[in-house]
Amino acid sequence: MALKQKAPLMKHELLALLAPIEQQHVLAFWDRLSPDQQQSLAEQIRELDLDLVHSLVHTHVLPRNAPQGGSPAPLSTSGGVARTLPAEPPASLAERAVGPPAIRLNGAGASYPVDEARRTGIQAWSSGQLGVLLVAGGQGTRLGFDHPKGMYPIGPVSGCSLFQILCEKVLAAQRRYDVTLPLYIMTSRATHDETCAFLAQHGYFGLAPSQVTLFRQGSLPAVDAQTGRLLLESPSSLALAPDGHGGLLRALRSQGVLQDMQNRGLTRLFYMQVDNPLATVGEPLFAGWHLLEQSELSTQVVAKQAPDERVGNVVEVDGRVQIIEYSDLPAEAAARRHPDGSLVLWAGNIAVHLFELPLLAQFSTADCTLPFHVARKKVPYIDESGYRVQPERENACKFEQFIFDLLPHARRALVVEVDAEQAFAPLKNAPGAPRDAPEHVQARMIRLHRRWLEAAAVRVAPGVKVEISPLAALAPDDLAGRLPQNWQIEADTYIYAAADGSLAWRGAK
Repeated sequence: MALKQKAPLMKHELLALLAPIEQQHVLAFWDRLSPDQQQSLAEQIRELDLDLVHSLVHTHVLPRNAPQGGSPAPLSTSGGVARTLPAEPPASLAERAVGPPAIRLNGAGASYPVDEARRTGIQAWSSGQLGVLLVAGGQGTRLGFDHPKGMYPIGPVSGCSLFQILCEKVLAAQRRYDVTLPLYIMTSRATHDETCAFLAQHGYFGLAPSQVTLFRQGSLPAVDAQTGRLLLESPSSLALAPDGHGGLLRALRSQGVLQDMQNRGLTRLFYMQVDNPLATVGEPLFAGWHLLEQSELSTQVVAKQAPDERVGNVVEVDGRVQIIEYSDLPAEAAARRHPDGSLVLWAGNIAVHLFELPLLAQFSTADCTLPFHVARKKVPYIDESGYRVQPERENACKFEQFIFDLLPHARRALVVEVDAEQAFAPLKNAPGAPRDAPEHVQARMIRLHRRWLEAAAVRVAPGVKVEISPLAALAPDDLAGRLPQNWQIEADTYIYAAADGSLAWRGAK
């Protein structure tokens, strides 16, 4: 979905936008810039919600630095500022937090039989009313990979990218359920163009171009942590960062994506992030529980193995489900245990959700927004003389929103436990890191597919890597009766679907 082109703004027009919020310093180098650089900077300014920026600065930055008894400046009146949903400090929430009510792996907590949930989930995926949303705004910088993270070659034998594996899961699910599953991919300013080119180059990995919609999440500027002034990354560029996965709500409305979903007859969305190749696209139980429990927002969780595990904590506070990030959870709260030794705050967020579309529509309106989270970071910037400064300490504030902050505002939220070995392998860090590195993700993929093959009476030699394309099998039952009898795999093997639908295999490339 292409953004509409608008006429370039002139300097006096930009000053008219910036002066009311006292940020006109970002044009200090305007007269030195080439026409292309001027247009680039003007477009960045145009895309900002300047009233929102002004509100964030005067709400989250300047009050910290104001003298005792001072008060923030009034908001700009050039446009309306959204009403922000209330957000209680995490430490206060943690004092009252308990483990959430959930449907556990053993079936505890379920109000309906598993078979009924499975039938209902199959109907949901087959209905033509369910779409898939893939969040893919992150760069591979932390992986030492100078491209969008979704392009990272994670397949342990095939070398397939994250994008290929997840797109093939969507394709496999729609073949299983004989339905078209619209796929929406949210990119960012940093990843959009390269992602579009990569997917087009690879034919959208078998999906029809008409069913794939790419759209960009918004950006928010980094501001000086003392003055609230916008920082320049270069004389022609603001220091910008994605507005967080909670920016989805604003992007859905501003780019016409919500209208497209409604035009296609969608009523709910399966949400996943690009760094988890084990995301359970097409799995019926999750959708079945969601519908039977009449949930507006359902989320998958895994049982934490340690109090300080680096996952968001899904909790219940005062009868409402919400998430406290691991970095915000006090150690004493994380360490609380029941008499049997199990963790009180046991549920780890894996960023796989099911949303009812009306909920997203309600909170994407201009008069209501999710709370903003503020992080202090070291951000290089251009000083008043035009020199680039590399700060030695945290000098800037960045702002972002989290989509999971919708949880306590859903009329009904559902928590469903899944097995981490089957559903969660997050790719976060570079090779050699102690956790969430490519080798850890690949090891979990190999273990899962080894179990599938062994369940199909295939023997896999110790130490051998095996990988199964989603088009060959989306679940272990898909392998039944389709593999050679008495097969013994002695070398690294990738199993995939041939053009005629039969299974084929090869070694590593």
